[in-house]
Amino acid sequence: MKSPALFLSLTVGLTPATAAPPEGYFELKPDVTLESGDSWQDGGRHFRLFGVQACLRGTVYTDRSGAHRDCGEASLAVFAAYIADTHPVCAQVAQSAGTAFVSCYVTIGNDRLDLANLMISSGFAFASLDERGLPYYTPYAVVEQAAREKRVGLWQFDDVQHPALLLGQRAAGGGTPQ
Repeated sequence: MKSPALFLSLTVGLTPATAAPPEGYFELKPDVTLESGDSWQDGGRHFRLFGVQACLRGTVYTDRSGAHRDCGEASLAVFAAYIADTHPVCAQVAQSAGTAFVSCYVTIGNDRLDLANLMISSGFAFASLDERGLPYYTPYAVVEQAAREKRVGLWQFDDVQHPALLLGQRAAGGGTPQ
């Protein structure tokens, strides 16, 4: 067993840029192929942030100037920026139909932060819901509600719709939402 003093002396000098990810984690590098504001391909594998639903590509919101913008592209751009700026590390938490669901964290200064939580609290992603309409991870729904109340990110625009509502309409035979 390593002594605590030795462990501290070895880790204090490490910065996120030089420290290797903990065992079981992998780096989410900026050169992956982003599919959406919550999913990507890397090395032939499909990954998705657990508990997160990005705005759907092809859905629109109206910005303050009255222009229609692609909501999914906004989520994707913020996700890409977080990846490039914070160098996340991720660990698989579930597997389903060829998709590895992962939890990622970033280190900003001395703080280790949940990437999904950052996306949701900044208003550029949403808590994903199960088929019953319940969040997969309740704390993300709480963070989402706070972002909505503060009208941050996409929530500042009156016509932004939660993607779970749109996906539910599609599943119920409502076709492609406008």
